[in-house]
Amino acid sequence: MMLKPIRAITKFSSSKGGAKVVLATWLVAVLLLSLFLPSSKDYDSNSGEGSMQENMPSEKAEQLMKEAYPDDEGLPALLVFHEDGQISEQTREKITELSEWLESDDKPDHIVSTLPFHQFPEDVQDQMFSEDMSTLLFNVTLEADLETSEANAIMEDIKEKVASFDMTDVQFEITGPAGIAADTTALFKNADFVLMIATVLLIFVLLIAIYRSPILAITPLIIAGIVYGVVDRLIGVFGKAELFSIDTQAISIMLVLLFAVLTDYSLFIFSRYREQLKKVESKYESMTEAMYHVSEPIFFSGSTIFLAMLTLFVTVFKPYNHFAPVFSVAVVVILIAGLTLIPSVFSLMGRRAFWPFIPKVNEGTKEKRTLWEKISRFVSRRPAVIATSLIIVFLSGAVYFTTVNFSYNLLKSFPEDVSSRVGFELLEDHYPEGQLAPVTVLLENEGPIEWDDATKEELEHVRQQLESEKGVEEVTPQLDTAMDEAPRNFMSDDKAVVKFDLVLENNPYETEAIEELRNLRDKSETIISQTEFDSIHFAGQTAEQVDVQAMNKRDMIVLFSLVTVLMTLVLGMQTRSIILPVLMMGTILLSYAASMGFSWFIFQQFLSLDAISYRLPVYTFVFMVALGIDYNIMLVSRIREEAKSYPFAKAVERGVALTGGVISSAGMILAATFAVLITQPLQELYLFGFVMAFGILLDTFIVRGMLMPSILLLINRKK
Repeated sequence: MMLKPIRAITKFSSSKGGAKVVLATWLVAVLLLSLFLPSSKDYDSNSGEGSMQENMPSEKAEQLMKEAYPDDEGLPALLVFHEDGQISEQTREKITELSEWLESDDKPDHIVSTLPFHQFPEDVQDQMFSEDMSTLLFNVTLEADLETSEANAIMEDIKEKVASFDMTDVQFEITGPAGIAADTTALFKNADFVLMIATVLLIFVLLIAIYRSPILAITPLIIAGIVYGVVDRLIGVFGKAELFSIDTQAISIMLVLLFAVLTDYSLFIFSRYREQLKKVESKYESMTEAMYHVSEPIFFSGSTIFLAMLTLFVTVFKPYNHFAPVFSVAVVVILIAGLTLIPSVFSLMGRRAFWPFIPKVNEGTKEKRTLWEKISRFVSRRPAVIATSLIIVFLSGAVYFTTVNFSYNLLKSFPEDVSSRVGFELLEDHYPEGQLAPVTVLLENEGPIEWDDATKEELEHVRQQLESEKGVEEVTPQLDTAMDEAPRNFMSDDKAVVKFDLVLENNPYETEAIEELRNLRDKSETIISQTEFDSIHFAGQTAEQVDVQAMNKRDMIVLFSLVTVLMTLVLGMQTRSIILPVLMMGTILLSYAASMGFSWFIFQQFLSLDAISYRLPVYTFVFMVALGIDYNIMLVSRIREEAKSYPFAKAVERGVALTGGVISSAGMILAATFAVLITQPLQELYLFGFVMAFGILLDTFIVRGMLMPSILLLINRKK
């Protein structure tokens, strides 16, 4: 009953008049949307690493910082000067000139404050250099809520000013939040254009190689272009209305997904269409019959992908949550196109679409055994051996996945020659690691505190407690009872908050520092137990990463569980079975874990990586599970269809043989399109592209072609 409306839609789209109406509707829609609505690229941005509710401990601490110390608010840019040996007197003079310019009326707009280097005596300046006097860190703070384009313009102005000093022997880099934001924008400036061109060319070449038909190769790309025009503008109008945030990485991956899935649907449809054209003269009747068989797996395939994307709405981590609306909109339009636009286009083209190998009614077929026929017979003869062997191999990969190390350092994902990464690594090499991003400790009281000897002793006791903890290098400022006034910027204007700077021994972005700060935060009650302060807060980059780690763990548990349950239920509706969906989901989960494990081994051995982005397992899980199920749906649908006419064992054999060509072709194209992400500038994206390509090929050729059929044969021996 549920499929009747779907089949009515596909029947209309395949009819002579309906096909023209459908195609015209899509063309008019993309034209009008392109003329009157904005592009998604007009409103995309980096999601950052916060929570959707903005209620994590580090976020509360940052909010308290803004309220208690408004003068400290801003977007920091860290200017790094480095010279082999020691920085020369001439270079110091140029830096002094730069400092004067940054304090003058000629400086770029929107700079809040800078390090007054030119006002300090030489002995004070010396303290700002690295121990070997080869490197200087120079702080510039921009307005907090600047547009990315404005921040980038300021960075460029500073670079031009430094270049005008002609310091040929000096290496100059800009890092810190402002520098990272500027580099991120520059990295993705032309990335989507390169991605689209590479995707289109790769799909075209693969389709030509597989089907040797120029029309078949170009048609899916034209269809994808039309659909992308609609999706891009719909996401753009939602972004303009501020209904949801548009993540830059989500747009890049969505582009790949759209072209890949629409090409897959095109392959499924025109492969079945070609079969029918050999039986029926009418091209419209042939498409109607083809869509009768293909519409169900396409509908359930699109539904599983859509549900997988919807589950991202339950995540609390912004980068995950901001993927949900972009992909949900895209998948809905892709599914509608799969059921309307693709059949209408091929119906109108008819047999000409297959030129020069035009199918004819009652056309004889040459008797030759295909590769998939040979594989299907091999599987049917030795299902137990194949299933056991593959499960053992996959389990070994899944076990190795448990050894993976995760990195929370965003800069490690940048290309090695990017200024913000180079600058940060220079600081790592020449300054104590913890000084790169000190932790801000805030002690909060309900009302104002008195600056008396008792308060000074309490605060000094807290400082000493913090400094004695494992992993803490130092906590400043030191206090003594001789101080008549609180140190500058130590106490808030309302005297209800005091601030310490805590320097960690380890790199503030690495796992060791994150664990140490988590332990410190767990002891918060003990640290202030002997004081009158009500609460203690930790702000800064390391504190943020503690919360990111917690959010990531929570989202992985919720997301993995929810996707697994929903996918299994959808498969149960499609197969009308209890055992089949469990088996299908089980093989996909095993394939996912094995793909991650084998990929981690490759990254270690061949790329010399000691950690991968913590986001990688989540991204790959959602897409690999949603897309991997497609091929099992196509296989099982064909097996059930064949089982109406043949014994079950023969139906499995025929199902594997008949779907093998189209699914393997679709799998290779899908894998290749994700592999295009290797061209992207962020390590996170090209590792994601590799894992997806590897996992899809594993699903296509091993899980779908051998593991799943062998398991089906083993549990249905009596049929």
